[in-house]
Amino acid sequence: MQVKDLITFYINDSSNTLDVSFRLETDGEEEIRNDSILIETVSEFGYDFLNEQDDFEDEDEDMVLKYYMEDSILVEEDDVISFLNEYYMINSQKLPPVEPF
Repeated sequence: MQVKDLITFYINDSSNTLDVSFRLETDGEEEIRNDSILIETVSEFGYDFLNEQDDFEDEDEDMVLKYYMEDSILVEEDDVISFLNEYYMINSQKLPPVEPF
């Protein structure tokens, strides 16, 4: 049970959750799974998506300003996939059901 495609992911500040849409290797192209996982739970697995920051020492000021104006939190897609694979391996009962896409 591995995540094949990460469709969307969003850190929802108002609900303090990681909201994700994804497909497993066993899901078809017309199927999707949606879930909201508490950031506290994400942190328990050793992932700190809220405090991830890039090193901007070698970047020019315009790029850094653009980064902060667009989104102050940059999360790598591979990190989200790794977390989901670990989370659902341990908590298989929490795997959301497949829905039509």
